[in-house]
Amino acid sequence: MKILKTVLIAVLAVCLAAGGLFAKGQQDAQEGAASGGASGAKIAVTFAGTEGATAGQSRMMQEVADQLNATGRFDVKVYVAGALPGDTDNLVTQARLGVNLVVPSDPGRLASQFNIPDLNILMAPYILTDYKLLEKLPQTALYKEWQAQLEKQGIVLIADMFNGFRSFYTTSQVKNVADLSGLRIRGFGNVIGQALAKYLGYAQTTVNATDIYAGVQAKTLDGCEIQASTADSYRLYEVTKYMALTKHYMLQSSFVCGKALLDGMPPADRELFIKTVYDTAAKYSEIIAKEEQGYYDGFKTKGITVTEVNLGEFQNAIAPLYTNNDLKMTPGIKDRLFKELGL
Repeated sequence: MKILKTVLIAVLAVCLAAGGLFAKGQQDAQEGAASGGASGAKIAVTFAGTEGATAGQSRMMQEVADQLNATGRFDVKVYVAGALPGDTDNLVTQARLGVNLVVPSDPGRLASQFNIPDLNILMAPYILTDYKLLEKLPQTALYKEWQAQLEKQGIVLIADMFNGFRSFYTTSQVKNVADLSGLRIRGFGNVIGQALAKYLGYAQTTVNATDIYAGVQAKTLDGCEIQASTADSYRLYEVTKYMALTKHYMLQSSFVCGKALLDGMPPADRELFIKTVYDTAAKYSEIIAKEEQGYYDGFKTKGITVTEVNLGEFQNAIAPLYTNNDLKMTPGIKDRLFKELGL
């Protein structure tokens, strides 16, 4: 009985500590939520991301906050670099449950979290290779169907922003697919990440993005696959001396919030909010695309060896991913997407 009492006290202490961390983010996110639609009251919103402060995604969120706060109708706060507790999926869950959060997720995460396998096509390796296609994407019937499926589950997909191409950053040089064999690489923990690891031959390791640096330092990781702006903001050039320019994913930041947040806004404020997020995402898609080459050049000056790989070899290696349908997508989904995008 004494042992049971001790265990219960320990569990209670852990729960209280976790609750305190959650409450900090929740207090900022929900502050003013009840009065958000009242005349003269500011609408409280919190943007929460895991990327460093200098990354394009973080700068985009801060610009949205500045624009909305300048109207006097909103009280928007921005937390970056994992400052709010919880990974991306956890933060999205909080948003769905009513916390006034806007979270940059991605199509692959949303596909897994909300059981919409066809959404994986937007993040599947070597499918979308031109960020300008994101301008057309919201007008496609497919995208509107995905938005409707998410909304039924309490989540609103506001906008998709280009967030760079993902490549490998490693402690040993990767010139071809075989060089990845056996490496412990941090990547997406969803089916897309698992499939990529399966066909490229490395060991998929899932840790928070903010823990990559420490993992490489401690030699529990041999590297990661990530976008250039985030690699730079995390200063990964200090611990990973090689980069293989595989560009296997065209990463998108999918900005989502809870349906309850938008439903609680007066129509004019809701329209302004959505338009500001959407327009700023489009603006930063261009900015990030222009900055990307600069990051590659900067890595070279910081001691990273940037390797131009044979993309055909990597594309051939992951081809079975589609014939085996590892991502469980509807047959013909790629053709339908390309047709609706005018490709």
